[in-house]
Amino acid sequence: MTLSLRLPLDGKLETYHLIGEPVAHGTYQPARSRLAFAAAHVVADPLGDNSPGAPAVIDWDHTLEFRRHLWSLGLSVAEAMDTAQRGMGLDWPATQELIRRSAAEAPLRSSVVGSAGGAGEKQIAVGVGTDQLPAGVHPLDAVIAAYEEQLAVAEEVGAQPILMASRALCAAAGSPDDYRKVYDRLLSQSSRPVILHWLGSMFDPALEGYWGSDSLDTAADVVVELINENAAHVDGIKVSLLDASKEVALRNRLPEGVRLYTGDDFNYPSLIRGDGERYSDALLGIFAAIAPAAAAALKALDDRELTKYEEIFAPTVPLARQIFSAPTLYYKTGIAFLAWLNGHQPGFGMVGGLQTGRSLPHLAETFRLADAAGVLARPEFAVDRFRKLLVVGGVDA
Repeated sequence: MTLSLRLPLDGKLETYHLIGEPVAHGTYQPARSRLAFAAAHVVADPLGDNSPGAPAVIDWDHTLEFRRHLWSLGLSVAEAMDTAQRGMGLDWPATQELIRRSAAEAPLRSSVVGSAGGAGEKQIAVGVGTDQLPAGVHPLDAVIAAYEEQLAVAEEVGAQPILMASRALCAAAGSPDDYRKVYDRLLSQSSRPVILHWLGSMFDPALEGYWGSDSLDTAADVVVELINENAAHVDGIKVSLLDASKEVALRNRLPEGVRLYTGDDFNYPSLIRGDGERYSDALLGIFAAIAPAAAAALKALDDRELTKYEEIFAPTVPLARQIFSAPTLYYKTGIAFLAWLNGHQPGFGMVGGLQTGRSLPHLAETFRLADAAGVLARPEFAVDRFRKLLVVGGVDA
């Protein structure tokens, strides 16, 4: 019998018949030809006060179980990134505990083609930022000290640092030289090569003009110069500009051995596949939502089954574009929504009350596209859960 429910689509209720075939959920080894990180979300404790502005209360069992799910699919975890609601509900005390708990469980990574890391490298990288500072403008030395405090936590747990784009640095910096001063200090202190992080203003408006310029081309010049001067300390740079041409142009300018980790949740299939000469590795929030499909596509790429690779990824792109549609910073709501539909958390709640970040019609379209992409692992279960949410929202599903 065909599963169906009534969805609020295009301003009216429509009966929707599910059409998707769930992607088979197997156990995978890490991809051999690419490094692939899924930026993971956190699960709010349904018994905690996770109202806006309150300290985050996390459901640790389900949060860590979700990371085990990602690791079982051969994906590495990008921990405590913007997907985990850094700066949008996840405070620094909860972030520290999240990093320590996740790093303690992270498995070791097998050798990867072209990777400097080997069997001793954990399958986790962690966000290092400045979000313990209150909002406002701070001296550059205070920004550096905040970064150093968080870098020390990453060093303590043996995780690869991701130097996150910083609202505080963006507010404090008066020129590209200020960015160079901060990053030169931090890169010289890290015991292992770090991943830099360029997050576009569509993900966080407070990062407008990062690297000291409103021009992406001028900013790219600053980034390339910084990396060339510190290449031994830089593993790669994660770029989230949602502009494939800008990413490819930057990728082509990076020195040998420095990776471009795509954070482009719109164009990831072509960027990861590459152009025959260069390719992007992956550090993506959408991989948390489409993890079984991402794992299967990466295996197909390893096996040089390029048609299969494209066929697996193609239906996930409309879903990704829906989840990351403007205002893009609320994409975290879609990630948590799909985790709830797939049984990875008991309720559709988020720290900071961010489950209200998307409307029911938006979530209905997300549901439809998730079905088409085959990423609803148990369709009957997902239908039952979403029907209850629709009823609570006043929709007779």
